Amino acid sequence: MTPGNAPAPPPRSTLVVTAHAGDFVWRAGGAVALAAARGEKVTLACLTFGERGESAAAWREGRTLEEIKAIRRDEAERAAAVLGAEVLFFDAGDYPLVPTAELTDRLVAVYRATRPDVVLTHPAEDPYNGDHPAAHRMALEARVLAQAVGYPGEGDVIGAPPVFLFEPHQPEMSGFRPEVLLDITEVWETKRAAMECLVAQRHLWSYYTDLAVRRGVQLRRNAGPNLGLAHTTKAEAFMRPFPQITKELA
Repeated sequence: MTPGNAPAPPPRSTLVVTAHAGDFVWRAGGAVALAAARGEKVTLACLTFGERGESAAAWREGRTLEEIKAIRRDEAERAAAVLGAEVLFFDAGDYPLVPTAELTDRLVAVYRATRPDVVLTHPAEDPYNGDHPAAHRMALEARVLAQAVGYPGEGDVIGAPPVFLFEPHQPEMSGFRPEVLLDITEVWETKRAAMECLVAQRHLWSYYTDLAVRRGVQLRRNAGPNLGLAHTTKAEAFMRPFPQITKELA
């Protein structure tokens, strides 16, 4: 109990909306692990398993569609457990991921159930994978609808949680600028362990390790000389689609 015997406030909540089952690990595994380590509730909403577009090795092995979905589900569940998050699978079908009213309505229900303080999702552009912008649009639309008193569905309306857009695989081609650099050094080994759960995309392990190092270099360069950051600093990059609200410029 808090002073005065008032009930303790609920833990902060983070909602991550991704197109495919592995996206949350590569793009935001550090952010997820940091939030979970602080005792926050982290919910991962995976709209698809990435069974068609991001499971090439399994297809070459002759696996069936249902077998591949099961593989990707198992990998994502193990990765989420390593990071300390709960994962929800929508099984909406990828390549292409088609936005529908039903899918958006399910997302609205997740927003109202989890009441996020922070939302992480894809940026608006990705010329190499249309599923990512589709997930972005649905995540932002559901956020707005979840605030609307007149929108039907279960749960109470929410506020307007800040949104952070995580880095796409091809940032230069997707108009991505690293506006926010998050120091994930203390949870890097946790993120790496979660990455290694995703055997279907083993080829990405080294890429996202190298990216964490490069973003760590940028973080040190922009943090100033007095923070004592080590050369082993690792970081993730984000953009913000909405203004930051603050009473102090820092």
